[in-house]
Amino acid sequence: MNSTLFLQTARFASVWAAFLLFACTPANGNKPAESVQTPVSVVNEAPANLEGLSKAYFASGCFWCVEAVFESVKGVSEAVSGYAGGTDPNPTYEKIGTGRTGHAESVEVYYDSTVVSYATLVKVFFGSHDPTTLNRQGPDAGTQYRSIAFYQNETEKKIIEDYIRQLEASGEYRSKIVTQVVPFTVFYPAEGYHQNYEKNHPENPYVQSVSIPRLRKFQAKYPELLKQNH
Repeated sequence: MNSTLFLQTARFASVWAAFLLFACTPANGNKPAESVQTPVSVVNEAPANLEGLSKAYFASGCFWCVEAVFESVKGVSEAVSGYAGGTDPNPTYEKIGTGRTGHAESVEVYYDSTVVSYATLVKVFFGSHDPTTLNRQGPDAGTQYRSIAFYQNETEKKIIEDYIRQLEASGEYRSKIVTQVVPFTVFYPAEGYHQNYEKNHPENPYVQSVSIPRLRKFQAKYPELLKQNH
């Protein structure tokens, strides 16, 4: 093989490797996907072991991060990654990544209300992300990463709004809180490979550089809220 042909072959190989590495990156260029699977989402039904628990719904950026944060809290049995806040009846990771479905990456939190209150979950929500960045959280930008607190009744709505007023009065943030406070309608669980993603893929570059630091920052701020094994 002459030197010119060798260089052309090597260049092709490197380009092909780069394509394979980034082929699963969504169109918005933000958080990479683990797979190109696109199963149909369905309205979530609680697994048998979670029946009887209360549920809460939040969106605050990458659901890999948010799920891990809530699952580290005492009284939380499970956090499911999914999509909420939009109008598309069949959201998928690839579709919501366009920012045109109206959905945000969200979590459904199953919790024991005798151990942890809804007010504490609201504190966890606001304490684990920046509620002043519009349609952005960390390196991820787009309406699918906006901050939303979904309420299921007037009591939850009042708890959220009271806490926002408390935060604004405290002067903790220099910018205005832009979190949406909206009624909960429907939650669609995300594709299976997204569930427990941070726990299952600690080697992932995004998890190492974004998810884990965000989790550790929250844990350092609220050690009294954590499970013993976190």
